[in-house]
Amino acid sequence: MSNQRAGIKAVLWDFGGVFTTSPFANFTTYEAAKGLPKDFIRTINARNSDGNAWALMERNEVSREEFGDLFAAESKAAGHEVHGSEILPLLSGNLQPEMVTALEIVAKSYKTACLTNNMRTGHGPSMTRDADQAARIAEVMEIFGHVVQSSQTGIRKPEPRFYEIACEMLEIAPTEAVFLDDLGVNLKPARAMGMTTIKVTGPDQAIADLEAVLGISLRG
Repeated sequence: MSNQRAGIKAVLWDFGGVFTTSPFANFTTYEAAKGLPKDFIRTINARNSDGNAWALMERNEVSREEFGDLFAAESKAAGHEVHGSEILPLLSGNLQPEMVTALEIVAKSYKTACLTNNMRTGHGPSMTRDADQAARIAEVMEIFGHVVQSSQTGIRKPEPRFYEIACEMLEIAPTEAVFLDDLGVNLKPARAMGMTTIKVTGPDQAIADLEAVLGISLRG
């Protein structure tokens, strides 16, 4: 990771897997309970990654019901039929308060934006249907200067245009941004555009790496 703190004007953040716990653990638990191969769900989502049920849903090109049927067909073709309606509840993670604290500190000195692949049929980027959780997440979303959602733009990470939209909103060059995401595939195009990137594996690591880039403390 290069040290570009002198030229950084904005911090861009993914939401799920960064501010909330990753859904991948939920996938693993579900797979074990259903007798499915480990990482089966992630494998389905990775096939035809720009045109599969997952991609269509995140671009708001299909309804929740259509997604369910499409995912069922894709998973059946892979050997184990799983209806998409069973997958959506697994996307909701728990908020990680230390990340929210870091965002609050960053927002005092830097431009901020949330870049999230989401589905309009859920309640915000986390897809949670728990009212209290949704309310807490809504409060976090208010901290961001801008929010770029795939379900609204019709474009999703890792499409380069998604990152360009964020930079245009913040009136910055890509080289003036740090971007945090838990998926390497989403970081690759951002890095190619000139952004400083941080792959998030957990709150402590993410905060430490961002502190190193910005040169400030991000812990309450």
